[in-house]
Amino acid sequence: MKTLPGRRTRVLAATIATAGLVLLTACTSSDDSGSGSKTAAGGVELVKAGQLTTCTHLPYPPFQSEIDGKVQGFDVALIDLVAEDLGVKQEILDTPFENFKTGAFLNSGECDLAAAGMTITEERKKNVDFSDPYFNATQAVLVDKDSGVTSLADVKSKNVKLGAQAQTTGEDHVKKEGFDPVSFESSDAVLNGLRTGQVKAVVIDYPVVQGWLKDQANADAFEVAEQIDTGEQYGVTVKKGNTKLREAINKAFADAKADGTYKELYEKWIGPYDESAASPAAS
Repeated sequence: MKTLPGRRTRVLAATIATAGLVLLTACTSSDDSGSGSKTAAGGVELVKAGQLTTCTHLPYPPFQSEIDGKVQGFDVALIDLVAEDLGVKQEILDTPFENFKTGAFLNSGECDLAAAGMTITEERKKNVDFSDPYFNATQAVLVDKDSGVTSLADVKSKNVKLGAQAQTTGEDHVKKEGFDPVSFESSDAVLNGLRTGQVKAVVIDYPVVQGWLKDQANADAFEVAEQIDTGEQYGVTVKKGNTKLREAINKAFADAKADGTYKELYEKWIGPYDESAASPAAS
């Protein structure tokens, strides 16, 4: 792992347990409240002492997925930066995606924050507080190369069966466009639906498609018919009113962009650095 000039080495991965949860060994928080305190650096209150508990939904590469027995990805690495600043370790809890809209696991005290390649929307803002946006995302139409489809309009005119991940903004977008997509529970299920011919086209976030197409078998079978700029921005959520944690997240992300850590992680997990995707304006 490279150490950036003037900055301490970052921890960039979390460990997954067989039960489907990531349970990192807890360490004592670095504040003055003593061993076992739930108060981390900066006065941030945590749901469990010594750890920053993150709700996510697996898999969603390149943002979070299990690789070689560990949950890794762009979002995981970014939240590790937050945890490091707080003087704790990150623990990841795999939860149903529908809970991200309601903030259920934040409100119940099971998680401190949620990070899952999640789009900031006005609907979601009613239930949770978002960090500053950290990534501009577009949707992609990925199709079977034999489908003859070159756009989302083609999907409709040629009556091609379309798939999308349930409870996502991609699914919301195509429904608004008059489609009745096949809903899949996870991104892996979306790709499998395309592979098996259950659908001939899917709409999902473009960075996810980029990750899929790194696999030569996928690149041989599928192609991007269209990218759709829906103006989406990703954010991390906290329980409403948790201002100190929200500010800690924003500071860690801003520092990472200023010192080059963000760019390094982007290139590692997503691909060639795209300044326009990496520099969203505050919402």
